[in-house]
Amino acid sequence: MEKKNKEELNNLSDKTDEELVAMTLEDPDVYGLLMQRYEEKLLRYIMRISRSTTEDAEDLLQDVFLSAYKNLNDFDQDLKFSSWIYRITHNKVISHFRKVTARPKTTTYEGDSNLLNILSSDEDIARDLERKYTAQEVKDTLEKLDERYREVLVLKFLEEKDYKEISDILEKPMGTVATLISRAKQQFKEKSGQESSKEKKWQPLKNKFFQ
Repeated sequence: MEKKNKEELNNLSDKTDEELVAMTLEDPDVYGLLMQRYEEKLLRYIMRISRSTTEDAEDLLQDVFLSAYKNLNDFDQDLKFSSWIYRITHNKVISHFRKVTARPKTTTYEGDSNLLNILSSDEDIARDLERKYTAQEVKDTLEKLDERYREVLVLKFLEEKDYKEISDILEKPMGTVATLISRAKQQFKEKSGQESSKEKKWQPLKNKFFQ
């Protein structure tokens, strides 16, 4: 296949990810479209699950795109491309932080306010809480969650992945994913119980619930 010019590439915007993967194997320039589709999403995801600085997250993202490109021939057609590249991202983040002695403890992606609203609007959590919390208290609670629990909440509610996709990304059975989400909610409630006992109102909440 001949290399495409910019206009021709733009005309491929209606192609599925999987179609673009097949085209990339013939014309590497097409890969730029996949990068454009996932650059912002994956950067947010990296920052949400790792609390990396923007600079570190951008470096990890470039590593993700390079690794994905090198392994396109091995792309599992039984997976969505999105699940496949999220899996690579997840593994890169885990691998990176195994090599360092410490990671940022307070740096969070600014979009995390969405997660705060989603969590605080969840009926399953709210039903069992004896008091109400401010967004800052919810944020503090999230910071105390085990990384694996924080990540499943991010995948389910911010990245809007279903159980099958989360299963593919984390390479865990769907039953295990359901258990992780249940335990994440339980740990959230336990950690929130360790916060200040002052009664406060929730900030405006999004009308979104755990399924």
